[in-house]
Amino acid sequence: MTTSSVLIPAPAVRRDIAPNGPKGPRYSLVLSTDRADIRAVQTLRYEIFRSEPGFSDSIGEDGRDADRFDEFCDHLLVRDESNGEIIGCYRMLPPEAAHAAGGYYTSTEFRLTGFDGIMPSTVEMGRACVHPEHRNGAVLSLMWAGILQYLTLTGNAWVLGCVSVPVQFSPGDVPGANVRAVRDVLHARHRCPPPMDAHPFRPVVLDGRGLDEIAAPERVRMPPLLRGYLRLGARICGEPAYDPAFGVADFVTVLGVRHANQRYLERLRSAATSSSAPGDNR
Repeated sequence: MTTSSVLIPAPAVRRDIAPNGPKGPRYSLVLSTDRADIRAVQTLRYEIFRSEPGFSDSIGEDGRDADRFDEFCDHLLVRDESNGEIIGCYRMLPPEAAHAAGGYYTSTEFRLTGFDGIMPSTVEMGRACVHPEHRNGAVLSLMWAGILQYLTLTGNAWVLGCVSVPVQFSPGDVPGANVRAVRDVLHARHRCPPPMDAHPFRPVVLDGRGLDEIAAPERVRMPPLLRGYLRLGARICGEPAYDPAFGVADFVTVLGVRHANQRYLERLRSAATSSSAPGDNR
């Protein structure tokens, strides 16, 4: 049985009171297992991932980014109510669904150690993407507000997942240089405490060199999604894994709601009442 329900509705616009009010995008957040929605999400993911440096068409031969985990996940969709289009998405894999799927996606890239105590209440989130024309603070905040609401609805307390850093942000970059810089910052300031750790099955090795052999640039470029994780208080576990199909290095992130930045959580919860307002993407 498939379902689709609105978690966070778009703000109403009273034209009788404010006829000249905002006519731009108004965002709602939907929780769905509907097959048509999932296919739309897979197409959106493919179109967005295809535009990223290093993406391999081999994973989307039919114009969709799909894998075996999609059917087990609940999908969070951001819809632009001005035209009905899905412009952003996340997928959520709760513990019972992970058991049915044979494990978490993260476990296909990493050997996780020290997580046994939290796994019964851990939701894996992944495959996040937002259409380039809608990459603003309102959408990202709405997605995080939806994740928090999902955790409340399902009675879970932890989120786990992979966050990606491109091997090259632009064609002129030294492959892996920014990944090295990001890793160094994460390990110095945001590493998860023992015994939690993640051991990649495929470490980042580029042109025969590991990250420790690649010089880091002076300026670190942190992807917006990763910045959002860190603002919330997420921790990074272990070394990254190399995903050649996407041309990225994946870092394992873990966040316990009780350990999160409460002031930032409150800001995100306010997204439910301001999801039509533009914001920054920093």
